[in-house]
Order: sequence, then structure tokens, then C-alpha cells
Amino acid sequence: MNWTLRKWKAIFSIYFQDGIAYRASGLIWVTVDLATAVTMPLVWATAAKSGPIGGFTTSDFILYYLCMLFLGSFVTSHIMWELAMEIKEGQFSTMLLRPISFYQLNFFRNLSWRCIRPALFAPFFVLLLFAYRGFLTHAEVHLGWQFWISLVLGHLVSFTFVMMMAMLALFTQEVTSIFELYYIPMLFLSGQLFPISMLPQWAAKAAKLFPFYFTTGAPTEILIGRVSGDAIYSTMGMQVVWIAICYCVSRVLWAKGLKHYTGVGM
Repeated sequence: MNWTLRKWKAIFSIYFQDGIAYRASGLIWVTVDLATAVTMPLVWATAAKSGPIGGFTTSDFILYYLCMLFLGSFVTSHIMWELAMEIKEGQFSTMLLRPISFYQLNFFRNLSWRCIRPALFAPFFVLLLFAYRGFLTHAEVHLGWQFWISLVLGHLVSFTFVMMMAMLALFTQEVTSIFELYYIPMLFLSGQLFPISMLPQWAAKAAKLFPFYFTTGAPTEILIGRVSGDAIYSTMGMQVVWIAICYCVSRVLWAKGLKHYTGVGM
């Protein structure tokens, strides 16, 4: 067990140092998020001046988007792009020779960056809180243990899903188009563009049949009190279900994909 923990610590440390070395690249990605943080709250705040929309007031919209963006910097994983390129170029072969499973390696590799990203975003988040302070005078967040568990589960849903997608690179050389398509339902059904609860009731229920809401949408709505009571536990239960589904499917694709992998590179 000690040996395993040492390997996990070493991998996390290596990739954490790698992420810190390229801070400029990380800041560029953060500025992309800032565009959403500045524009979307203002758009919905303006629309809500005449009255609440879907139960959201101006203050509610601003709180929702600020929380969504900050939590998303930790929750949302994009590691499938790097893995697909490494598989395509043959670098994947070296990963197979390492004394740690491929899944564990990439979990801690991804986790290191997920820890760096919120730290880079935090100063901008403070500035946004200051800029929107007039709208957040009555804002209330719920930092109970349910929120923290849902946050971790949301990250695991995102990670296992993109790992499942990354396994497709073992079957075909060109998977970037598939990855691009992933962002369409992810943006609409995760709550990043608008709160899922604003959809018609049937559409909101349909959206929760997919894993996207259970990445960023669920912990955000728990944090701001939009999901409470028994609904919190059913939401966390669905997060666990999707983690199990995505993990099992990725393992099946892994086993079958290794038989197709040639390792010749480009």
C-alpha cells in the first residue's frame, strides 16, 4: 500500500510541476472562461430586470454563473485530447510499460491540472465578486458535506466519461471530430450555458437522463440551494451510477482497443 501511495504521489507531483511550468498557457485558458463570466451574467441579469425568469432573479443568475465557472475549473476534464494525440503518435506504448495502470496514471495526471486550474482562476474570481458585489448582497451558498461529495463525484463523472471517449482513439486515428461533437450536448445539458431548471419540465427531466448535468450542474445547484433535501441524495446516487457506467464501458473499450492498437506512430 505504501508503494502504491508513493507512486500516486510521484505522478501527481511530476505533472503538477509540469502544469506550473506552463502557467501562461493556463492563464490563456482562464481568460476564455472569463468571457463567459462577464457576458452571461449580464445578459441574463438584463433579461430578469422585469421579473424572475424560471425562478431566477438577477442576483440568482449572477451567483449561479460565478459558482458554475469556479466549480467547472475543477470538475470539467479535457484529457481525452492529449490521450488521443499520444495514442496516434505512438507515445501510448511507453505508458503500457510503466509500473502503474494506465487509468491510475491519467487520473493523477488529470487531477494535478484540475488543482492548478482553480488556483489560476481564483484571483479573477475575486475580481468578479468585487465587480458584481452589488448584486450579491443577499447571496447564500450551502457548503455542507453533501456539496463537497457532489463536487468530487461531478469531477469523477467528467473524468470517467472523457476517459471512455479517449478509448475510441484505439480504434480509429481520427477522433477529434467526435470530441468536438461532445461539447455540444455538454454545454447545453451540463448547465454551463443556462440553468437546467429553466427548461420546460419535460426537457429538464430528459437532460437528467444524460451524464452531463451530473458534472457541473448538480454540484452548482446544490451549492446555491436549488437542489435540497432528499433530491440531493438522489442526485448523488445518479452521479455514482454514471461513474460506474462510464468506467465499465471504458474498461471494455480498453480491452478490445488494445487488440487494434499498432503503436507505429505517425
